[in-house]
Amino acid sequence: MTADYAVAIDRREVSVAVSDGELAGLVVLIPRPDHLLLDNLAVRPTAQGRGIGTRLLALAEREAARLGLGNVRLYANAAMTENLAYYPRHGYRLTHRAEEDGFQRVFFIKDLSVG
Repeated sequence: MTADYAVAIDRREVSVAVSDGELAGLVVLIPRPDHLLLDNLAVRPTAQGRGIGTRLLALAEREAARLGLGNVRLYANAAMTENLAYYPRHGYRLTHRAEEDGFQRVFFIKDLSVG
């Protein structure tokens, strides 16, 4: 919620999805020494249900593999119940829940060595 997207763009951590000439979604990917952090995934409400999120997740997984990283990790706000169901449908496994920076978060991982 306090992310500095100008910095993320300068660092080339942001990729966007465009549909019909408009921004449809984005993903923020931050390489870490032992994993790729999927810091944010967002799809415009009017573009949801068209597979854009799925393609952005696939992009994250390809980027992790390109960097030689064995997994993608992410966290979601516990209040975002739709997201908590979305990630497991795409092969992400819940690892734990914790309070961080005043938010209740749910942490996920996808091990790329198992597909």
